[in-house]
Amino acid sequence: MRLGIRLQLLFALGALLLLAFVPLFFAVASLTRATMSGARASSARAIGRAIAGHVAAARATRSAPELSLLLEAQLGPDGASAIGVYDAAGALSVRAGEPEVAAALPASVEAGTEVLKTVRTARGGAILVVVPEPAREAAPLAEPAREAAPLAEPPREAAPLAEPAPAASTGSVAVLVPTDPSTVPAAPLVRIVALYTGIVALALLVFAYISMTHLVVRPIDAVSEAARRVAGGARDLDVPRAGARELAELGASLALMTSRLRADEESLRAKIAEVERYAADLKSAQERLVRSERLASVGRLAAGLAHEIGNPIAAILGLQDLLLAGGLTPAEERDFVERMKRETERIHKILRDLLDFARPAARGAAEAGADGQEGHHPSGSVAEAIDDVVSLVAPQKTFRAIELVRDVAPDVPPVPLLHGQLVQLLLNLLLNAADAAPRLGGRVAVRASRGTSGGARIEVEDNGPGIAEAVRETLFEPFITTKEVGEGTGLGLAVCRGLVEAAGGTIGVERGAEGGARFVVLLPGAADRHG
Repeated sequence: MRLGIRLQLLFALGALLLLAFVPLFFAVASLTRATMSGARASSARAIGRAIAGHVAAARATRSAPELSLLLEAQLGPDGASAIGVYDAAGALSVRAGEPEVAAALPASVEAGTEVLKTVRTARGGAILVVVPEPAREAAPLAEPAREAAPLAEPPREAAPLAEPAPAASTGSVAVLVPTDPSTVPAAPLVRIVALYTGIVALALLVFAYISMTHLVVRPIDAVSEAARRVAGGARDLDVPRAGARELAELGASLALMTSRLRADEESLRAKIAEVERYAADLKSAQERLVRSERLASVGRLAAGLAHEIGNPIAAILGLQDLLLAGGLTPAEERDFVERMKRETERIHKILRDLLDFARPAARGAAEAGADGQEGHHPSGSVAEAIDDVVSLVAPQKTFRAIELVRDVAPDVPPVPLLHGQLVQLLLNLLLNAADAAPRLGGRVAVRASRGTSGGARIEVEDNGPGIAEAVRETLFEPFITTKEVGEGTGLGLAVCRGLVEAAGGTIGVERGAEGGARFVVLLPGAADRHG
């Protein structure tokens, strides 16, 4: 599941806040702890000096038990944790505090020297403050006795007063003031900083969520919904004008694009309708062309068959005259009747073949629906079509002086053309070959075999003069013919190409083995075409 733009931006903003606030929080926390520790150390020095001065002042006026009570009174969690009193020689004489903490007091100190340093105790860090007691004043010196001297004696110079003796130091006081971080109240302040940072970050995320919802997400959802309505069939893209300027411009651009696409769609529909109309007209023209060429072929066949039909009719008429004249035996009459029947059947067969060729559409429809199934694809046998065409043209006067060779391989597959279409294709090629072959020694060959890539390969070859190079490239175009004026319409080969290409095949011409023309038709197999 993909996240929306709102959640993605929120996650990105949250990551940015983490990168910004987490280091800031640790920096503030560290600075707070350092500041509090420094303040605590300064406070510890001041407390240590004050306690040491107070104990030193009380030491001169109080006894040892009272001094011990005073030392215990100075101890506390916010004050000193241990106090030591040292004599004039610097040796520890009295101490107060928990034993494990007081053990950090030095056993001796240097008399008259103030010490301030950091030490470690059993309870953590502490500051050791050693303050020497102020020196007590010495007894005043007695004035030197002056001997009575005779008045006559002159006065002597007064001897200089002796320097006062330095005051003797009475000792030092050492105070341990704890500075352990646990005693520094920095944690509440750090928690307040963390709470403030979290609230600010959460407020920023909520504000960003609400802002993106109103300024970005809702306008984008509106545009998306409008696009879905257009996809469902709406004519116009109705987008809201609210939101940021960029989103409003995006909606306007999409609306303009939709209107242009609708206009292009209408124009395309009109062009498609026009193309379909032209295609229908072209198909109709092609069908008329095929019918015209078929009728032309029928005319040529009729002209050729007139002689074949005329001879049997003349024989029938002669036999009828003999029968009408009478004087024949019953056996002779029966023989004449049987001859008339054979000639009549011959005429009937010729006319039936001609009608079958002239009406291939009806025959193809019957073949296509022979199995009673809809969607049946056309299929025809090349061998059967060649047999029908050969039997159709063999009686023609044109083919009587021409050697007609038939060579059909047994493995030629069916092709996607109806039987009538195959007959028309082969008939056009054979009639053209017969017209091109010489009257004496003419030869026409029709061959069929399996193609190299499947399907069927049909060849119709003659030993005539061949096709001139000038017309070879345009030979299959309409109204192109190599015959004399009035002998051909120039549509036969164009119709052949249309039939072959409609079935997915190709037709071409090449030079034959005997110098004539060889027309090669390549058709796919019916199973390959429709499979």
